[in-house]
Amino acid sequence: MNTELGKTPLIEVMNLTKKFHDLKALDDISVKIYEGDVVFVIGPSGSGKSTFLRCLNRLEESTGGKILFEGIDITDEKCDIDLHRQKMGMVFQQFNLFPHMTILKNLTIGPQKLQNKTKEAAEAEAMRLLERVGLADRAQAYPSQLSGGQKQRIAIVRALCMKPDVMLFDEPTSALDPEMVGEVLAVMRDLAEEKMTMVVVTHEMGFAKEVATRVIFMADGKIMEENEPGQFFEHPESERLKNFLSKVL
Repeated sequence: MNTELGKTPLIEVMNLTKKFHDLKALDDISVKIYEGDVVFVIGPSGSGKSTFLRCLNRLEESTGGKILFEGIDITDEKCDIDLHRQKMGMVFQQFNLFPHMTILKNLTIGPQKLQNKTKEAAEAEAMRLLERVGLADRAQAYPSQLSGGQKQRIAIVRALCMKPDVMLFDEPTSALDPEMVGEVLAVMRDLAEEKMTMVVVTHEMGFAKEVATRVIFMADGKIMEENEPGQFFEHPESERLKNFLSKVL
């Protein structure tokens, strides 16, 4: 676990709460994520995992607490959240590609509009990344012509085109047919090996064991347990986690 003395976290979450009317979806969450960490967040449905992830880039507004990203409190209303979102790549369950645009256009519109990259520079970077995920031949295709696994790999590439400092994954394989899951996990595995900082909400326990530097277990809107994967899966401490793992492993 990256907790070197004096090292500044890339993301520091302090006493984060989120209420939906009377429901407390997040209850006093505090966690530090360091550069190069690959943090997997697991837990039962309704435990607050996706809400937590979406609060990290303020797609969901928190009710209380602070989130420091690269030392800046992004929950401050004066913060330019759009600027910080460019540094946080987000990959959703449902791809969110523009259906009327080619794959190449999907990948280059962000860097051109938000980062003022030239069309040539944006396309060169997009093609480099498409090559890397084995989809360079699909650059002129439209999303409707791709399989689910291909769309999700494109969604990951789209986030990478912005050169983010951290990647957030919200159950990236849950909408995929089982035979397509592996091709998406392979891309994520490569990113982890390259020390890309990642926060991943997932049900893929085997993948978490293999790739995570740290695993967080959430239930009832709280972090119940947090450890490196060996200890987390082999020697869970809380009864809640033991019970959860007995059902999913």
